[in-house]
Amino acid sequence: MFNFKKSILIGMALAFFLAGCAKDDDEVAEFNKPALYWYQKIGDSISAGNMDKADAYYISLKSEHMRSPLMQTAMMMLAVAHMDEEEYLLAGYYLDEYNKRFGGEKNRNYIEYLKLKASFLGIKDVYKDQKLIMDSINGAKTYLMRYPDSVYNPLVQTILVRLYMAQYLLNENIAALYARTGKPEAAKIYRAKNKDSVIEMADITPPEKGIIGEIFD
Repeated sequence: MFNFKKSILIGMALAFFLAGCAKDDDEVAEFNKPALYWYQKIGDSISAGNMDKADAYYISLKSEHMRSPLMQTAMMMLAVAHMDEEEYLLAGYYLDEYNKRFGGEKNRNYIEYLKLKASFLGIKDVYKDQKLIMDSINGAKTYLMRYPDSVYNPLVQTILVRLYMAQYLLNENIAALYARTGKPEAAKIYRAKNKDSVIEMADITPPEKGIIGEIFD
């Protein structure tokens, strides 16, 4: 009798477990849903802070409803959400996708500004991200030439100045390091780079403790 009751309890527990697994499998295997369904799932996932699910639901929306008018809003929503989460590479991906499909004269300058902002904010370590700094500088200069009347130009100019400041301090720190280690010729090369800079040391208040990265805060 004891064994019979024990078997029933084990069977019931196993049934509940399998039911739970089946439910999870159903959620993973969702397909052939209306565009609004996927769009709402994206919004709910963003609100819950689950960006992995939001990205997965976007893939479902894209694969099942490529021509849906909700695609435009979904892309922008995900781009902004990833920027808020400091996931700047993913933000850039969605902005690129948006530009390819929906970019036009009326909104392209805004999208390009967001891409530049994502690139700038993505600089976390100026020693490791030197190429990203250069690319961001070139991107900002290109933006100002391409969109001379953009309302975002003051923000782009601010980004450009801060990038120049970071680059200047980086060159000075590297030059000082070479000078301390007995490599004066190498130090001269890096100090020479700053001679053509639009920024001068007098324009910069060096961050405390010598942490160059704080210039981005």
